[in-house]
Amino acid sequence: MPTTRATGNQATFSRFHDAVNSRDADLIAKTIDEVVDPDLVFHAPVAMDAPGVQALKHVWRLLLRAFPDIHVEIEDVIAEGDKVVYRNTVTGTHQGEYRGLAPTGRSVTYGEIFIVRFAGGRIAEIWGIVDVFAQMRQLGALPAQEAPQA
Repeated sequence: MPTTRATGNQATFSRFHDAVNSRDADLIAKTIDEVVDPDLVFHAPVAMDAPGVQALKHVWRLLLRAFPDIHVEIEDVIAEGDKVVYRNTVTGTHQGEYRGLAPTGRSVTYGEIFIVRFAGGRIAEIWGIVDVFAQMRQLGALPAQEAPQA
């Protein structure tokens, strides 16, 4: 049974998740300001010069531009203490520039796992593992995966 703190942390993240799935860039930015600590430490597979909160907003601007119909489905949630782990499936259609690729119109489905640490009821640190290989393969930037031979 999750603790009251873990349940509160899940509710906070749920606000962020609902904003993300709204696909409204202004709502996402506003929600980030409300639920994310200004000194967020953001570990993600995206190189950028911006600090935590600005980096998180930047990631969502890029994703919304590239995949305007992006949808994040939470598959599993594990909460303990000050951390909550989310396993997600992300879907979207490549309609804008992404990682140097011109729009392809292709649909993508990929997995990701995030560990989110909370402090003072806000998101203080995020570790993310995103299946960028699956993204790039589905967008045609990498060769298709071959079936194993018997």
